[in-house]
Amino acid sequence: MVTAAIFKAAATVMLLVLSFSACQAQLSSTFYGDTCPNALSTIRTSIRSAIARERRMAASLIRLHFHDCFVQGCDASILLDNSPSITSEKFVTQNNNSVRSFEVIDEAKSAVENVCPGLVSCADILAVAARDASEYVGGPSWTVKLGRKDSTTASASLASRDLPRFADGLQRLIDLFESKGLSERDTVALSGSHTIGQAQCVTFRDRIYSNGSDIDAGFASTRRRNCPATFPNGNGNLAPLDLVTPNSFENNYFRNLLQKKGLLQSDQVLFSGGTTDSIVNDYNRNPSTFRSDAMIKMGDIEPLTGSAGIIRRICSRVN
Repeated sequence: MVTAAIFKAAATVMLLVLSFSACQAQLSSTFYGDTCPNALSTIRTSIRSAIARERRMAASLIRLHFHDCFVQGCDASILLDNSPSITSEKFVTQNNNSVRSFEVIDEAKSAVENVCPGLVSCADILAVAARDASEYVGGPSWTVKLGRKDSTTASASLASRDLPRFADGLQRLIDLFESKGLSERDTVALSGSHTIGQAQCVTFRDRIYSNGSDIDAGFASTRRRNCPATFPNGNGNLAPLDLVTPNSFENNYFRNLLQKKGLLQSDQVLFSGGTTDSIVNDYNRNPSTFRSDAMIKMGDIEPLTGSAGIIRRICSRVN
């Protein structure tokens, strides 16, 4: 009986491994090659147009993809609105009045639907949009694997639990990323997308008024000019994450950390005497390493494929 139990357990593990492998194997960079050959160019045109109108949109699109993939996997669950059966992820603390660019994804989806109705998922559009946004502002480009399906559910509770917060410590960040199959190097590389974009005063007020040893005094003084000390005054005031090159995707983010000029606490902890210091140093010295690492693993987190999901006609609601 013991032998039989061991054999049964081993068989179960093998089935799980094969199931996971099959799921991953269904993603392919040529997934729409026959069914919708113009899908990628249609998405690219739409995304480039949106960023041309507002440069900040590049950072927003990358962040939207990140916040999608960290909750239930890369399944476009973050795009779903509230409904009688769905509690949207859009209103949890980490997303509310912060995550944006939903309308850009809607525009891209509409454009693709005009070319190939009912074929291209919102989850794939999110993944391609993040790549196109990065490339447009001088960041890395990568081959996006395609074939994801869209979820029919969202999870506000998982979003609240699994998404990083601006005051998270290093070990908390490492644990969150590890739970998604991402290493410490991945954690640092993906955090490096904060080389572009902006943050609200409420997310960095405590840091710039802390008089701590982990923040450059001159940097803190400069950032205080547009971020009043008293809550909630100026909560929504925006400041660039990188003062020097706020709209270019490069490795200046890591140089800022070395100089104790990380705007968010969750950024500066990556260079604070811990296990990720050497990775930050590496990315600062070798920009090409950062460019080749950053974002590549993002779209591979727990995708829905095959019959596990649907193709939403409108990204904000289930068909």
